[in-house]
Amino acid sequence: MQTGSTILSWITFTPSIAMLAIGVAMLLRPALRFSKETLDQIARGLALVGAAVPVVLAIQIWRGFDATTTGMQFVHRLSWIKAFNIEYYMGIDGLSVTLILLTALVSFLAVIASMPWGIAADDHHHFSRRSVPGYMVLIMLLETGMLGVFCSLDFFLFYVFWELMLLPMYFLIGIWGGPRREYAAIKFFLYTLAGSVLMLLGMIALYFAGGHTFDLVKLAALASEKALHLPAFFGDNVDSAKIVWTGMFIAFAIKIPMFPFHTWLPDAHVEAPTPISVILAGVLLKMGIYGILRICYPVLPEATQWAQYGMAAFGVINIVYAAFVCMAQRDLKKLIAYSSVSHMGFCLLGMAAFTPQGITGAVYQMFNHGIIASALFLIAGVVYDRAHHREINGFGGLAKPMPEYTAFVGLAFMASLGLPGLNGFISEALVFVGSFRTFTMLTVASALGVVITAAYYLWTLQRMFLGKVNEKYATITDLNWRERLTLYPLAVIMIVLGFYPMPIIDLMNKTLHALVLPLNGGVGL
Repeated sequence: MQTGSTILSWITFTPSIAMLAIGVAMLLRPALRFSKETLDQIARGLALVGAAVPVVLAIQIWRGFDATTTGMQFVHRLSWIKAFNIEYYMGIDGLSVTLILLTALVSFLAVIASMPWGIAADDHHHFSRRSVPGYMVLIMLLETGMLGVFCSLDFFLFYVFWELMLLPMYFLIGIWGGPRREYAAIKFFLYTLAGSVLMLLGMIALYFAGGHTFDLVKLAALASEKALHLPAFFGDNVDSAKIVWTGMFIAFAIKIPMFPFHTWLPDAHVEAPTPISVILAGVLLKMGIYGILRICYPVLPEATQWAQYGMAAFGVINIVYAAFVCMAQRDLKKLIAYSSVSHMGFCLLGMAAFTPQGITGAVYQMFNHGIIASALFLIAGVVYDRAHHREINGFGGLAKPMPEYTAFVGLAFMASLGLPGLNGFISEALVFVGSFRTFTMLTVASALGVVITAAYYLWTLQRMFLGKVNEKYATITDLNWRERLTLYPLAVIMIVLGFYPMPIIDLMNKTLHALVLPLNGGVGL
């Protein structure tokens, strides 16, 4: 185990340093007398640096990560609130390292997507009419919150970072969003806050059960030794562990989002600016699955075993139900939003199987979906910037004036539907392999979702890109350099990981196998 490393603190707080620098520039503007346009350029430049440095640090972490051990690495531990045993405890293992890579990359691409290069300012989600520095401050704060969640090993610190993400996302949707932005922002806030209250109650219960500690590693060790005793909070006839587990699971399920807690997501996606949709789909949805695997699985293993079939059943409902809902969508962004609900169902199904293949497929699906969904929302933003609408039936024949864009849409759609040779296939195949013996009928039922996914993506391709060119868009322009900068890296990752997934799978295998061994009776590969 590496101790005393500060790299996780640097990667987490570098965006906050950029945020403070933007704030200083805003305060100094009257004294220095530079124009609004100059302040906007300074804010964009500082945000770009604040998002680029974590990418460099994430690559360093990836190169220095020891995939042969299950222990925590790059640990940075300080006493914080000593009276209550609350620590500033940062560290990562195979579960979190891939998500840190994903967060750093997606956040950097989202900042690039927020730049107005190559398009008129009025076309780009109100950036000409609303504060660019304010937007960049919030996006930097959001990145700090996301990275902090994946690095925290103290439950209290985890909760602080979890809540830290709530306000910037609320304002980013509520101020810079579409026509119904206030409704979508309030709905997102209320759903997430309700989950946070449940998590807080569960955290307090575990604090007392573990002998006054928020240390997640220690709580997991106590659980494995059968030394974590939850008091009979709800009476002698009620299993407190199951109640606490259920409360925390619902808190994380809202974030996934799992049926029936999913209804905030389509509204948030449709109204959010494109870069914020990219972060929301690419990173925030993964935090629900991550929280379950980081806290519920190791700390409450018996309650996790009790809930196994329920998790799998809800996973299949997510997969099939949301896929059918996608068939009815006319708005491209709403279709992609519901497809995210469907694809996160594979994570629930795979991790509920308690098999090495299933959980590896689930976590790999989190990474792959982050890459694919980011590309899909960027793609939706491209056509919206030009046409000012996302009505699927309002286009037609776009393949002729936009061949490069059409190629990217086809690639992202095929990766999302699980075409062999692209990254989406590997993770879904691992989920099916891992869950088939445990949940045979549920796995067979979930395969229906794959067929429906192919149907709605191919139908969308047909309506938007094939057939006669819509005269309104006969002269529509193809991709510009800003859009290429965001889409090409994601396309390369989709193709490379589709043929050779081991760089990501090797990072997490040891940790994930160790995580499910106590749950499946010690059965390995």
